[in-house]
Amino acid sequence: MRARRTALSAATALLLPALALTACTGHPGPSSGPASGGGRGTSPLLNPDGTKPGLAAITSDQDRSAARTLIAQVRTAEPGPKTGYDRDQFGPPWTDNVDGVPLGHNSCSTRDDLLGRDGTKVEHKDGSPCVVTGMTIYDPYTGKLVQFTKQQASKIQIDHVMPLSYDWQQGASAWDKAKRVQIANDPLNLIPADGSQNASKGDSGPATWLPVNTEIRCSYVVRFAQVSLKYQLPVTAADKKAMLAQCGG
Repeated sequence: MRARRTALSAATALLLPALALTACTGHPGPSSGPASGGGRGTSPLLNPDGTKPGLAAITSDQDRSAARTLIAQVRTAEPGPKTGYDRDQFGPPWTDNVDGVPLGHNSCSTRDDLLGRDGTKVEHKDGSPCVVTGMTIYDPYTGKLVQFTKQQASKIQIDHVMPLSYDWQQGASAWDKAKRVQIANDPLNLIPADGSQNASKGDSGPATWLPVNTEIRCSYVVRFAQVSLKYQLPVTAADKKAMLAQCGG
């Protein structure tokens, strides 16, 4: 009996690695299944609320077609005046005191939420479950891995995909402040990215600014469209044309 148990144990030991190998090398699922950019983020088509990490490239013909279908739903309108715009109109930067969006009221700042969402090997300040002091992060806008430390915090900035002053001109000036605080802190509208890319973007739409990493441009404009649709904010006709073009339209 002992010999039989030993033989079974040996067989099991041989079988387990084979099962593990099968699990790791199985056929990939369809584009509608869980997706990531090889550890570099999630397709925006599979991340409609912005809670999954990063921003992966959209590459398949099927997904690019789905992207164009989504962008086609975006309304267009000429921008209104920038008169009266101020960052303070959208609440304190990175406030946790926000209703109606994921990660609000979780006792961490929006900035730290986003760094924690997209970073790997994340380190926190002693005694804090929130404050990110170091990490490795893939920047989709440049296609580079960045070693982030709090001492060089400006290397990675949080980009508002649909810029706040753009929002203001496209209709947010008529909102109540609570709704403006939402769009300013909604993870769907936020991507940690290279600081110089964020600075060069300013309040531009896709017709005048796109990430330097061309592989990510279709994904970027899909996120722009998702924010536009969620908050029922139109984009300019030039921006919509540029958005469709980035996804093969």
